[in-house]
Amino acid sequence: MTRVRTVPLPYVDTHTTVVPAGADVVWRTIGEVMGRSFAGRGGAAYTRLVGAADRALSGAHPLAVGSTVRGFRVTAADSERELALTGRHRFSAYTLTFRLTPEGPGYTRVSAETRAVFPGPAGRLYRLLVIGTGAHAAVMRRMLTTISNRAPKGREALRDKPQITRTRHTTMRPEL
Repeated sequence: MTRVRTVPLPYVDTHTTVVPAGADVVWRTIGEVMGRSFAGRGGAAYTRLVGAADRALSGAHPLAVGSTVRGFRVTAADSERELALTGRHRFSAYTLTFRLTPEGPGYTRVSAETRAVFPGPAGRLYRLLVIGTGAHAAVMRRMLTTISNRAPKGREALRDKPQITRTRHTTMRPEL
């Protein structure tokens, strides 16, 4: 696995779903979904407004270490197992790590773990607006649903919508 060394950030939450497709298909789909995230004018305006370090799509696709998508840089890529994206802007530094685990023939469990720090008064306000309102959780649920819906399904596709679960650590240390 290729990895860029990073300092662990405080845990925010984890969202998980089971996708009715193999890890190879899910891996490619995550790359496509992340490549399209914030792709429109609204995404460009948002990343510019918050001063995101990475504002454009660049590098290898499927995603590899050093590749960028709006708001993120790939810092770890272990094909079909783990994809770690790191970003920063004037209100936060953050990581989003996708972990893929086989869940039986033709199924893959996808976990998306978020870690972040929100320094200073502006960072605390941003955290309240993004995490405290549930906006981050809604975006993560939507992203996992999109990954599940866009991944080509196997013959034994799930009949019901994918179940997305959320694990949230509620004792996140307030930043000084």
